[in-house]
Formats: sequence, C-alpha cells, structure tokens
Amino acid sequence: MEVKIKKLKENAVIPTRGSKEAAGYDLYACCDDVVIIESHKTEKIGTGLVMQPPKGYFGAIFARSGLATKNGLRPANCVGVCDEDYTGEYIVALHNDTNYPQVINPRDRIAQLVFLPYINVDFCEVNELDNTERGNDGFGSTGR
Repeated sequence: MEVKIKKLKENAVIPTRGSKEAAGYDLYACCDDVVIIESHKTEKIGTGLVMQPPKGYFGAIFARSGLATKNGLRPANCVGVCDEDYTGEYIVALHNDTNYPQVINPRDRIAQLVFLPYINVDFCEVNELDNTERGNDGFGSTGR
C-alpha cells in the first residue's frame, strides 16, 4: 500500500519501523531546538510531514511504549485520528504524566503511526433496539 508523503521542512524524518513486522511507523520530532514538556503539561510537537493515506484508510497515532513507560510521555488525546482527507502537518500533542519536566530533542521518536481501514456507516434512528442477553448492563457487569 502506498502513502503519499511530503516534507514541509528539510530536517523532517520519514517514518520508520523498528522491525520488519512492526505495525507502527515511528514519528520523529521536527523542531529546531529542544522542547521541554513540564510536569502534567502538553506540548504540540510537529513532524514536519504531511501525508495522504489511501482511500478508506486513516492514520492512527499511538504512544511509543518505551517513551510512555520510561518517560511518562503519551499523546494527550491517547489516540490521534488523522482522517483520509486531512492534508495538514502531522502533529503530536505529547502529554507529560510525570512529576518532572521531560525533554524532547530534535529527531527524537515521539509516537507511532498505524494506518487502519475504516467503515462509513449510515445511522438509522429507531424507537427501540433489539433485545440482548446483556441489555443495558454496563461498566463491570460482565465480571472482573
């Protein structure tokens, strides 16, 4: 599958995979200087890239497991959704969950990008839903 990509800045890094079978492509910080993310704050970090997924796909931006567990940094919205028709810069809003400032250097890996298919639906308003065994039992209702 081909994804069109364009560098907005010369120092932007094309996404890479950590291994041959990795689902996610590492996104890199495209900044001129070090960015400090203060404790429990969020900073928007640009990638310097614009992309265009194929028809029927979107880009999902997830945390990098090492950055999240070792440095407490994750996308502020948990999963970013880059729609098929979005052609602006891919930007990651990184949130610092720790009690200490965290540093992002130019060209640091800041998130991972996975391309996923999506399904368009039509909503059909009804007066009642079909009966199910579970019904409207919610949070924790199916066990531990």
